[in-house]
Amino acid sequence: MGRYYWGDIEGKFWFAVQCSTAPERFGCQENTSTIEYYVDEDSIDEIKDELKSIEDKLGDNIQKFDSFFEKNNKYNDAMLEENGLDRKLLGDYADYGLGKKILECVEENGSCSFTAEC
Repeated sequence: MGRYYWGDIEGKFWFAVQCSTAPERFGCQENTSTIEYYVDEDSIDEIKDELKSIEDKLGDNIQKFDSFFEKNNKYNDAMLEENGLDRKLLGDYADYGLGKKILECVEENGSCSFTAEC
């Protein structure tokens, strides 16, 4: 079972890897108990800083994960290991993708609003 988010951006949180509160990492604020998130252009620096922090942590692994997931729409620990990928970094990689979506939305629209399933 997946947990989705929808609104200005849409997607699915990574199963057993990514928390529903991952948007808070990029300055998004929960608006209600249903976890409605909103962020605007006042937070662009915070979003970029967090993306840079993740980039620094992941280093070349971003390209490795990108390459792996371009070829695979599913994974398991053995597949990750065979491709030299550290499962411990998967959550940060998933958050990085979410952060990039948030940044793109804010840059294009001036704000980003979406609801996330818990």
